[in-house]
Parts: sequence; C-alpha cells; structure tokens
Amino acid sequence: MAPELLLTNATVYTVDEDRPWATSLAVENGRVTTAEAGPDTEVLDLGGAFVLPGFVDVHSHHALAGRELFELRLKSGSGLDEILAAVREWAAGLDPDEWVVGGAWPSTLASELGHDSVRRALDEAAGGRPVVLIEDSRHNRWASSRALELAGIDASTPDPAGGTIHRDLTSGAPTGLLIETAGLAVERAMRDTRALTAEQHAEASRRAIEILHSYGITAFQDAGATIDILTALKTLDDAGELAAWVVSSMLVNDPIFGADPIGKPLLDRAAEYRSEHHRPDFVKIFLDGTPPAHTAAFLEPYLHHECFCGDITMAPEELADWLDVAVSAGLSAKIHCAGDAAVRATLDAAGALRARGDYTTKIQVAHGQFIHPDDLERFATLNVSADISPFLWVPGVIPDAISQVIPAERAARMQPNRALLDTGALVAGGSDWPVSESPNAWEGIEGLITRQDPYGKHPGSLWPEQAITLAEAIQVFTLNSARACGLDDVTGSLTPGKSADFVVLEQDPFKTPADQLARITVRETWFGGKRVFTRD
Repeated sequence: MAPELLLTNATVYTVDEDRPWATSLAVENGRVTTAEAGPDTEVLDLGGAFVLPGFVDVHSHHALAGRELFELRLKSGSGLDEILAAVREWAAGLDPDEWVVGGAWPSTLASELGHDSVRRALDEAAGGRPVVLIEDSRHNRWASSRALELAGIDASTPDPAGGTIHRDLTSGAPTGLLIETAGLAVERAMRDTRALTAEQHAEASRRAIEILHSYGITAFQDAGATIDILTALKTLDDAGELAAWVVSSMLVNDPIFGADPIGKPLLDRAAEYRSEHHRPDFVKIFLDGTPPAHTAAFLEPYLHHECFCGDITMAPEELADWLDVAVSAGLSAKIHCAGDAAVRATLDAAGALRARGDYTTKIQVAHGQFIHPDDLERFATLNVSADISPFLWVPGVIPDAISQVIPAERAARMQPNRALLDTGALVAGGSDWPVSESPNAWEGIEGLITRQDPYGKHPGSLWPEQAITLAEAIQVFTLNSARACGLDDVTGSLTPGKSADFVVLEQDPFKTPADQLARITVRETWFGGKRVFTRD
C-alpha cells in the first residue's frame, strides 16, 4: 500500500541504529512506513530541513505548568521586592478574600523569607488576602498570615512528620516559610475555596501540551499524577484532543501536593483512566526531599552538621512493600531520589526485586543528582534507569542553593551522566517542568554536552568531565526516555511501524556549534502523522 504522505528533501535522523539516516519519511495511517509513494500520495518538500523523532520528556509536571493559566507567575530569579510588587499588582484585581496563588520564588531566597517582618510585608502587598507562593523545586511554600490562619497554623502548631514550620527566632511565630509536608495544610485550605473545575483541569493539560508541542515534545511521563490529572487526560483522549503519548505516575505518598486519594485507593483505579494515548503505568514514590530544604537523604552530613544527613521518607521494608504492591498491580515505579542515600536505598530495593527473578518491572531513579561511585554500575546491573531531571547538570539557581548546604567538593559533583552511560545504564532525559523554567529539550541537550549554562547567566561549568556527545544527548531525550517509561513500542525513534511523531527544524544540530544548540527552534511538530504545531 502506498503511503498517504511522503516528506522529501530532508535530513532525517531516525535514532534507529539499523537505519540512522534518511532523506525522506513516509507515513501511512499515522505510522512510519517504508512503502513507495503512489499516485495518491501527498508529497511535502521540506526544503532541506532537519527531521528527528519527537522528544520524550521522562519527567514532567505538565498540569502544574498548565495551571499557571489561573495563577500569578513570577519572573525567573525574582528578588523579594519584585515578588512583593507582583503580588500587589495581582491582588489588586481580586476580591477581598480571594487567594493569591503562584510562583516560583528561587530557593536561594529562603533565608531572606524566614522573618516575621517579611511575612508582614507580604500581608501588606496582598491587602490582607491569603497568599501561597511555591518555591522553584515545588517542594516548599511561602504563605501569608491570612493563609496560615485559614490553615490553622500558629505558634503552637507542631511540625508535621516530614516537614518544618519555619519560626521567627525572636517571637517563635511562624514566618510563613513551610518546608515539605508543612505546606499541605495551606494547600488544603486554599482548595476549600479555590478548587479548580474539571473543565479547568482539562484546559490546564491542554494548554501544557500545546506548549510542549512548541518545543517538539510528543510524549511525556507525568511525575505526580492525581485523580484530577488522570481525569483530565482521559477526558481529552476520549474527545480526540490528546495529541501526545502520556504515561502517568500515580502518587503513593505525597509530601507536597495535598492530593486525595493517594496510595492503593488511587492505584486501584488506574484502569479507569487508560485510553489510546494515556497509560497510567507507574507509581510515584517520594523517597526524600530536596537538598536546599535539608530533606534530601545523603550518605554524608550536610554542611555545618556533624551527623545530620537527612532521612528517607520510609523504611526500606515499606519501600519494598510498595514495590510489591506495584508489581502485583502490573505497575512500574518512579522513585524520587535527590540524595545519594535515597539512590542507594532504591537500588537495594531493586536488587531484592531482581533477586526474586523480576527483571521486567521498570524502576526509575528520578533526579539522582548525587550517586555514590560504588552505586554507578548497579544501575545497569539491576536494570534501573536514571531519570535525569531537571537540567541541573549546569550552573544555575538550584545548584547554587545546593552548594550552600553541602560541602563544595560534593556540590561540584552533580549528575554523573558520562559515568552512567559508560557503565551501560539507561539514561533518560526529563525537564521536571515547571521546576525547569522551560521544557525545551535543546537547553538540556546543550548542557549535557557543554556542562555550562546555555544562556550564560551563571558562569563556569559543572563537572565538565561528565559531558556526553550530541548523538548520546539526543538519544537521552528520545529513545532512551521512551524505553524508560515503556513507550518505545510506539515512539522514540522513526522506525517503521512506530507512530509518526517527529520534529522539523531549520538548523542541523550536528552542524550547529555546541554552545548554540539551545537556540534551535522548532519549525513544525507532528504527532501520529498530523501536524500539531507550526511556528508562525
């Protein structure tokens, strides 16, 4: 049968080792084919453009990014005065009791926010309204006095398990800075009066996917799926509006989102939300927090601490039990590990699973910025993939914040990507958007190659010995990510039989200087043989 579409006059990089290069691409019924053109085939001359598979983002919080439609969006790297000015302007258009919700404030600002006087300045800027602003890691919050009141947080409120209510050193009153689980009470109080509708959740996912298309992303794994997100994705797909492959990671525990249900009641409903393009195939386990908040679990102490290394969120036995629950439900696992102790605990749990003969359940170490050298080879040995996200392999705001809390020699050894690849590990690329300001894979790819900030805002390089090649970096953000999240049967390479998901570029990345890769723009994005984005 002749293809319905033939794209010609192109340089096609397929990321298929059997046929890595081509000059044309044929599509039939939304799939890549090798059939010859016939009299009814539509022929599209691409004018020498470069074509490669659609990007696969292995770690995205797409719905959080999409909800910015309804929230205050702070400029990247905003200082306190800029944040207060933005809150004042946003609040001016709200009702007297309406919440100010938004973010993200930089994690380097935390020490400046931890004072009564600063919280009072936030109160004044908001006109006394309740305010909750999320930090750039999305793990911590800053809340106004009214928000604390509505959440029932005062000087007598004890710190919750897994969280810290920051208190003024003089008065003992909460400053509004809420670490990890301490922010959940404010999150729930906000939702009592500001819950999004099902239509708004669907609109948030729809808008996020439009943005992903503009960066050439045609598949992603949502790294913290709630019932609202699962419902939105199923609704869009049933309406024929989900133009992406989506794998959802359903929350087992929840230190930051305030979701309900979580754990087994959520996992038991996975089948309800499965559809043509949506696969609720993973569980998500938070095994630790973030280094700047001192909630990441390390093998060695934090800076200025003799013994404190941070703790994992559950005992090894509980982690093993949750993996058993996932396996019995036919699900795989994405496990948040910011510190090297959490990574080791995950590898130990994976080792026990593999020792019982299970080599098929997919296990991802999410983030894994810090890995002890003794554990590097275990990724490949135990068939555990490294979800490297966000783009913390270059100098930036979050690496700066991390360097303030762990010794310099450890902070300088983040993201051993070269070593992981050399030991045979499956390294998969993710943005952690909106933790990364943008989901632009080319920013991540340039950083993987140069280990430098693509835009020069933060000087120097971060562990340049861990740089990888362009071909490796492209595969990290295409086929490797598809393999890690179980989508390689349909996408990740332009292999005959797979979905015709591809990106058309004006520039050939292999002829582009490494320090210019982040400036590559997407001309067109295609999903299932249909054009879903065109740059005007």
